[in-house]
Amino acid sequence: MMSFEEALSLLREHVKTENIIKHLFATQVLMQALARKFGEDEHRWGLAGLLHDLDWDYTKPTPDRHGLMSFEMLADKDLDPEICSAIKLHNYMLDIEPQTLMEKALYCSEMMTGFIVAVALVKPSKKLDDVKVESVLKKFKEKSFASGARREIMERCEPYLGITLEELVTICLAEMKKISGKLGL
Repeated sequence: MMSFEEALSLLREHVKTENIIKHLFATQVLMQALARKFGEDEHRWGLAGLLHDLDWDYTKPTPDRHGLMSFEMLADKDLDPEICSAIKLHNYMLDIEPQTLMEKALYCSEMMTGFIVAVALVKPSKKLDDVKVESVLKKFKEKSFASGARREIMERCEPYLGITLEELVTICLAEMKKISGKLGL
């Protein structure tokens, strides 16, 4: 199984957009927290979070290829096939229904990290420490706020994972606060 150090090296080789790298770190810790919650392997779930946007810089002009290219890039790597599948399926544009718990978790939760960053950036301090679960949920209801964030995808946390949106926000925010320095927030 690929180590985090190997995954980070691969990530640094292919992802040059610093904000995407930060998003990947946030998604890694979120996926590890979800793995803990569901009694799953934190290493495997963390790798899925860390590598899920490996193809981002290549597929920006062709978003319908996003995830598919990462899947191809990871085909010969020492990764569990479920990790590769979760990475491929996380792009809602592919219109492929996630099946496993890991696939469902990555699919419905990774967007929350960016949403929470958007909430932090409208705070005067621009710091995660000043973001509260309530403020995230309030902004979530404002359709004009971070309008590109697909709320219907994030709301699938309940049918997919059996957790409420509030619980997803609580987990995600807590984990992101732990690495706020790494995220520059």
